[in-house]
Amino acid sequence: MDPHKMFSNRTLNYFLELSDTMNYTKAAEKLGITQPALTQQIKKLEKITGAPLFYTTGKKMHLTEVGKSVLRMTHGIYTILESTSEEIQKTTSAKQGSIKIGLLSSLEDKIFTDLIIQHKKISPEIQISLYMLTREEIWNKLENNFLDLAIMYLPDYTIKNWNAYGIKEIAEDELLFIHGKEEWTNKKTIEIEETAAEVWTLYPDTYYINDWLKKEFHKHMLDMPTVSAYLSTPTQLYQYSQKTNSVTALPKSFVDANHLQDSLSAFSFADPIFFKLAFVYRKDKVLIPRIEAFLDFFEVYNEEQDYFKRLNNIE
Repeated sequence: MDPHKMFSNRTLNYFLELSDTMNYTKAAEKLGITQPALTQQIKKLEKITGAPLFYTTGKKMHLTEVGKSVLRMTHGIYTILESTSEEIQKTTSAKQGSIKIGLLSSLEDKIFTDLIIQHKKISPEIQISLYMLTREEIWNKLENNFLDLAIMYLPDYTIKNWNAYGIKEIAEDELLFIHGKEEWTNKKTIEIEETAAEVWTLYPDTYYINDWLKKEFHKHMLDMPTVSAYLSTPTQLYQYSQKTNSVTALPKSFVDANHLQDSLSAFSFADPIFFKLAFVYRKDKVLIPRIEAFLDFFEVYNEEQDYFKRLNNIE
């Protein structure tokens, strides 16, 4: 049996119409062909299957068992084709489908929750999934094509193959020193050496911000300080530091969004620590209209009110 000949679209259409009408004359009329042409196509299909597809009792036509099998197969093929067509339409549509976004768990998420809410208003048919992930998880899921977009800090030297990726910058962020010491309340900056004797609360070892702090302590030839706890989110770090009088370091974006209570203060390091917040994606992702449209929507959203202004205003 030659499957390429068997699955000829025209032949299967003729077979479906005859199966529906069980009458050569009616089927030929509906198809707009002559009865001999229809008969020829059915015989061709019977030759491929190696068995009759129809039989008659008196004036009535019936499907043989082989005919019933071919009918089930044909319906299955058309179901798959319809499903595939729908998937292609979703993939190539700017208004349908899904977008999977990975958000670095050490980031302030208020802006991105609001961004998704605002995007839903203009594109209600697009389903967005937001995953809070570690840096390692984000890179793994980008590499394996599970995520469409990631929101993370840069530069990131853990990935060598940057040629495959594109970037859209969101904002420049700064790492601020957080403390509850009265004698430092009026300080505007602090030297990293002044913090070395303090008990710290930090992100886990593999987290991006910890890499920056390690570099700073190493640059000033200092050992890493005593650590009271390793916690995964800025909210956890802030609350723990507040209750235990330990110090920590948090992004300015988190401080601006959450307005520190009187018991804690925040200021820059004397040698400021800056990093960029950005969308990261495989370059082929922006060829998908809904991904490109989402990034364009963010650009307009960010131009209407920049990142840090929104952080101060959003509830």
